[in-house]
Amino acid sequence: MKFEKNKKILIVGLGLIGGSYAQALSDAGYEVGAIDVKKDSVDFALTHGYIQHGRDFPDGGYIEKFDIIVFALYPHIFIDWIKENQHFIKKNAFLTDVTGVKGSVVYKVQGILRSDLEFIGAHPMAGLESSGVENADKKIFEGANYIVTPTEKNSMESIELCKTLGKVLGFKNISVLTPEKHDEMIGFLSQLTHCIAISLMVCKDTDELSRYTGDSFRDLTRISKINDVMWSELFSLNKQELIKQMDLFEDKFQKLKEYIQDDDIEKVRDMMRLSTERRKKCEKSAAKKEINN
Repeated sequence: MKFEKNKKILIVGLGLIGGSYAQALSDAGYEVGAIDVKKDSVDFALTHGYIQHGRDFPDGGYIEKFDIIVFALYPHIFIDWIKENQHFIKKNAFLTDVTGVKGSVVYKVQGILRSDLEFIGAHPMAGLESSGVENADKKIFEGANYIVTPTEKNSMESIELCKTLGKVLGFKNISVLTPEKHDEMIGFLSQLTHCIAISLMVCKDTDELSRYTGDSFRDLTRISKINDVMWSELFSLNKQELIKQMDLFEDKFQKLKEYIQDDDIEKVRDMMRLSTERRKKCEKSAAKKEINN
């Protein structure tokens, strides 16, 4: 299957990401429909032109019209949806998702899916602190990263289709990783950083401190305003990898604490110099990708 303008696209789940997908794809000229259990979300998306039509229940006659389906659901809801509704899906349809963990989701979905259907995982590395379709904004994809996570069950054609979807949505950097490598990277780059932000916010009552805070605290804790239902599930599903990354962080944090406690300023400065060097490399890499794109 090719990602052509005549393909009908269904978004299942009209939250922030699902709504932003719908907005971007509709603006790009595709026919987009949606299913969400909240009628208000469907109505909002219709009113704002994010979708052309929608349902607030899994209508079989409606589902079978679509060539491409994007699932923007919590992992356990996604898996249950496939179990209960895959018999409605058009033969040879293409399925993908936006789920933040892959190892515990991709193989399970592929294992229960009909043989004529193909599912390939994808992860848009974008978001906001606010949730819901009313906060949808396709601009969050601009300059962001998009990860495709194929397995041996996926064809090269579908991998290319999924990458094309990322390009149409506006992502700048598109990568292909195994589900396992994805979960390792996400455990460090996303889940660990959220854990640090959460811990920082809850370790001290900040009601009074808010009058004195500067950019450093605001920047470090921006992501602590969090969807507890979704993120607790993601942490649990990627528990082993996340704990490895937390152990890694604890080790370096403890070393820094010991150096400060021992007045070993040279060791403190060594860590700072390494930190600065690695941050500069990240900035150079990001600038290079921006130029190439």
